[in-house]
Amino acid sequence: MPIEMPKGLPFSVDTWTSSSKRKRHHFLTHAHKDHSFGISSHFSFPIYSTLLTKSLVLQHYPQLDDSLFVEIEIGQSVVVDDPDGAFTVTAFDANHCPGAVMFLFEGNFGNILHTGDCRLTAECVQSLPKKFVGKKGKVPRCQLDYVFLDCTFGRFRQNLPSKHSAIQQVINCIWKHPDAPVVYLTCDLLGQEEILANVSQTFGSKIYVDKASNPECFQALTLTFPDIISEDSSSRFQVLDGFPKLYERAKAKLLEAQAHCQPAPLIIRPSAQWYACEEEFSENNSQRKLRMNEAVRDQFGVWHVCYSIHSSKEELEWTLQLLVPKWVVSTTPSCRAMELDFVKKHCFGNQVAPNDPIWKLLDIATEGSPDVDVSIKGVSCSPMVEEHTQTYAQPQFEPVKVSTGLKGPIKLSPPSKKVTLFGRARLGLQDFSFSHEGPIVASIYNNPPQISANKVEEFSFQEEAEVKCHKSESKTGIADIEVQCLKSVDKETEVHNNASLTIGSSKSYSERLRKFYRTMNVPVPQPLPSLVELMKANKCAKRKFEL
Repeated sequence: MPIEMPKGLPFSVDTWTSSSKRKRHHFLTHAHKDHSFGISSHFSFPIYSTLLTKSLVLQHYPQLDDSLFVEIEIGQSVVVDDPDGAFTVTAFDANHCPGAVMFLFEGNFGNILHTGDCRLTAECVQSLPKKFVGKKGKVPRCQLDYVFLDCTFGRFRQNLPSKHSAIQQVINCIWKHPDAPVVYLTCDLLGQEEILANVSQTFGSKIYVDKASNPECFQALTLTFPDIISEDSSSRFQVLDGFPKLYERAKAKLLEAQAHCQPAPLIIRPSAQWYACEEEFSENNSQRKLRMNEAVRDQFGVWHVCYSIHSSKEELEWTLQLLVPKWVVSTTPSCRAMELDFVKKHCFGNQVAPNDPIWKLLDIATEGSPDVDVSIKGVSCSPMVEEHTQTYAQPQFEPVKVSTGLKGPIKLSPPSKKVTLFGRARLGLQDFSFSHEGPIVASIYNNPPQISANKVEEFSFQEEAEVKCHKSESKTGIADIEVQCLKSVDKETEVHNNASLTIGSSKSYSERLRKFYRTMNVPVPQPLPSLVELMKANKCAKRKFEL
C-alpha cells in the first residue's frame, strides 16, 4: 500500500494524488493497480520506472503519454537535477512481480531505500551497495537514514516458503492427480506468471487464458511469457479467475464434472492470504509448518499452496539486521513496522541531532538553535549506531544525467526548540505543527482505493478482513464469505468515520497529528482508563480467580 512522501522530499513514490502532483519527480516501483491508481490523470514529467512496468501501465491506461516516462532498469543509476541539489537514484530487483524494483535515493536529504512491494531474499539485499550492507550485529560503513518498507506480513509469524519451493509444491500437486482432466490455476495476478511458466515447461503444455473474460491476465502474459499462452479452451491447463467469488466458480466446476460423471478437476490456488487467515486457528506449530510444505485441500475442494510475493516477518527482520537503518517507515497501514522486533528494539528513545536529515524529511519550521536536544520516542534510530559523517560515493554504474528544468526549491528550516512527541504533541497543542503536503500514511478508512475487484487481494486490509471473517465459514457458504469480508470492512469504516469525539480521547486529536503518529510508526496515544473501567476489570479478575 503506497504512502505519501513527506514534504521535505522532492519526489513521490507510487502515489498520484493532488499532493504528490506538487512533487518535482515521480517514481513507480511496479504496475499493480493499488500503486498506479490515479496515474491516469497524471501529466507531470518525469515518471521513472522500468520499461516493463511502463508497458504494463500503458496497457491499463492508454490515455497516458509515453513521453512522460523515463526508463530506469535494474542496476542502473540516474543522476537527477533538482533545485535543492542533484540526487542519485538506483534501481534494484524487488522480487515482487515482473518489472518491480526498489529505489535507492542518495542526496542532501539523506540515504533513502524505498522497497515498494518486495519479497526480500539474500540476492536482493546483497545486490545493494556494499557500503549500506553490514554483517549481522555490525553497523554498515554508510548507514541508511530511512527505509520505507513493505510490511504486509509484518504480523505473520510463520516462515513463508521460497517462491521456488512453492512452485515445486504446485507441480507436485499436479503429479499426484494424473486423472484430473482439467487443471485450473488461479494465477491471474501479476506476479504469479512464473508459476504458469514452470508448469508449462514441466508438463510440455501451453495454458489457456480466456482473453474475453480475463483480458488483464492475457495482456500481462503477452508481455512477460507470450510463448505459454494458448487460446484453445480444450487445453488441460487453464487459468481461473481467482478473486473474487473463487469458491463459487470452483463449486460450479466440480458440480459440472459430477453431472457429466467425469473425474473432478484439480483447482489450485497459490496464495499466502489463505495461510495468513488460517494461522491463528491451527492447533500447533508442527501442523502449521507441515501445511507450509505441501499443498492443502480445503473443505470446498480447492488446493492451496503458500506462494508469497511479499516478505515474511523473518525476512524483514533479517534484512533490517543487515541494513541497520536509522528509521523504518511502514508502507503498509496500521504502522506494521511496529510489529518487527528490530524496530521495537532499536528504534525507540534516541536523540535526534540538529543536522539530522529527519528535519528535512519532516520539514519542521522552527527558529534555529544549534544547541538543540530533540527526543522523538518510538521513531528514532538504534542507540548502538555511532554518528558518522555522511558521504556520497559514486554510483556503481555509469549514471545517466536527467534534467527536468523545473524550478522552485523546497524551503526547509532547522529545528529550534525541544520537541517531544509524548509531551507537547500528546497534549495536542496548536503550536506544535508539522507541514505536510498530504497524508503520510494512506489510511483505508479515510482514502479507500477505488480499484477493480479482481485485484483487491493485493491489499493488506483485505487480508485482515479475510482473517476476521474466517470464523463464519462454518455457518455460511464460502461463496458469500469474501463478500461478507468486504462488507465488514465497509461497516468498520462507517463506524470509524461516525465515531463521536470525546474529551481526553485519542480521537479528539487533530487529523494532522494522528497522521504524524502513524507516519513515525508510533501508535496514537490512548486515554487512561476511567475509574469505572478499572473497577469493572477488577471484578472480572475476581470472578476468574474464584472459578
